[in-house]
Amino acid sequence: MPALIDIKPAPIPSPRPPHGKLALTGLAFSLLLAACGPSSAPNGGPGGMPPAEVGVVTVTPGDIGLVSELPGRLEASRVAQVRARAAGILQQRLFREGSDVRAGQPLFRIDPAPYAAALARAEANLAQAAALAERYKPLVEANAVSKQEYANAVAAHKVAEADAQTARINLGYANITAPISGRIGRALVTEGALVGQGEATQLAVVQQINPMYVNFTQSAGEVMALRRAMEQGQLKRAGKDAASVRIVLEDGSEYAQAGRLLFSDLTVDATSGQITLRAEVPNPGGTLLPGLYVRVRLEQAQAANAITLPQQAVTRSPQGDTVMVVGADGKVSPRPVKVGNQQGGQWVILDGLKAGEQVMVDGFQKLRGDAPVKPVAWQPPGSKPATAPAPAASGPAR
Repeated sequence: MPALIDIKPAPIPSPRPPHGKLALTGLAFSLLLAACGPSSAPNGGPGGMPPAEVGVVTVTPGDIGLVSELPGRLEASRVAQVRARAAGILQQRLFREGSDVRAGQPLFRIDPAPYAAALARAEANLAQAAALAERYKPLVEANAVSKQEYANAVAAHKVAEADAQTARINLGYANITAPISGRIGRALVTEGALVGQGEATQLAVVQQINPMYVNFTQSAGEVMALRRAMEQGQLKRAGKDAASVRIVLEDGSEYAQAGRLLFSDLTVDATSGQITLRAEVPNPGGTLLPGLYVRVRLEQAQAANAITLPQQAVTRSPQGDTVMVVGADGKVSPRPVKVGNQQGGQWVILDGLKAGEQVMVDGFQKLRGDAPVKPVAWQPPGSKPATAPAPAASGPAR
């Protein structure tokens, strides 16, 4: 009997999609799950993005000096013209041009011969008049001469004394000395010139340049506004007796020595509406020169509990001034503020902010509706990165 063979049918393979189609199906499934999930992550931006970083400064109120920067011009504190008070030929110059001289130092010598001869003649007349008055004195007591003759002799003696004194003074004028201590400029005449003929010829100029004066002007409206604010208690006077003054040179550097305000004029210039002010500045090294144009930083008052903010942090408009404040929840909201003067490229904020609040300075283009932001310490361009959470807004360095 033939053997039976057990034949089983081959299994029919089930349909299987290609590998590429399987990957595409998984990606679509993932996108579907993401679409069904929440629209944003907790405390994040739209679509689950992290909050945008914005630069902020932290408010720290304090006393801030209100500084006005005004154009000014330097002037020597004392100026004396050296003139020839005696007529004659200039024989010698006794100083070095541009050097420092002391009061009484000989500067020029005029030919003294005519004045020496006049003095000798005056002294001879004095001796003769003195002898005549001395001879008449016992004679008038004995009635040998009249009292009138004796009085004439005494008067002639006094006139001779005056003539001799005048001759000595004129001889002294032949030696011209410095009237004050200071720095002398160039000689305006040379040896051999005839000077003092008909008028007192100017020979040189001596200027005292330590201390120096700086003259400048300020708007009468600013002066009145400052006085009114101090009277109302909004501002306080900067110094006990006088305002602080700093000099800024032409190259932008600040002069090391501080000055003090001497006075302000009592009248207002009718054409410009300006008040003239003068300050005194020490100049021991002779760095400052008369006639030099400078900038004057004048601190006349101080604002109490005020802060400074970079200019880009403040939005100014006819409707008012505002800043953007970052809250504890990261939300940004506008805040109206009261702006004072400008100090060193920053605005002085007099009212509207509290200590510890964070004010936006940079990153305004990153704001998206009411989405929260991440505040980071703002640093001015070119400065080193900050290590603290946010720099304190304070007054400008003085």
